[in-house]
Amino acid sequence: MKKIINPWIGIEGYNCFGCAPTNEAGVKMEFYEDGDEIVSIWKPRSEYQGWLNTLHGGIQAVLLDEICAWVIARKLQTTGVTSKMETRYRKSVSTLDSYIVLRASIREQKRNIVTVDAKLLNSAGELCTEATCVYFTFPREKAEKEMCFTGCGVEAEEVLPLM
Repeated sequence: MKKIINPWIGIEGYNCFGCAPTNEAGVKMEFYEDGDEIVSIWKPRSEYQGWLNTLHGGIQAVLLDEICAWVIARKLQTTGVTSKMETRYRKSVSTLDSYIVLRASIREQKRNIVTVDAKLLNSAGELCTEATCVYFTFPREKAEKEMCFTGCGVEAEEVLPLM
């Protein structure tokens, strides 16, 4: 897997709840490319629990929506907005788990409408939550002008996150 370079680092006003490393309240996700998939390894924390030691369903939805957006950024080299998201919660996620893995990839693309499938697995590899996000993607010029998007590359060397 290769770590994806966050193209918004250093942009004034960048404070995304999902991926800004400086947002103290945020989830600070990082992303990797693994073939056709985008992957994120994330450590659940008690600050994000709903019920006792259980990751809040809204936070799970944030994580899944965010990784789907990074599929658009890396694989299509543009940005977009979520127009629809369907989430299915299959198994609770413990905030005591050492890590969770999120994986997402493009299912279908019709012009500027892109469907992305994502899944959230616990550290035992069990499927806990899955989502399908439909994105309205922007032309590259609009992404550059309005979203400060200059492209989404990967680091030259292979990086394997700690699990």
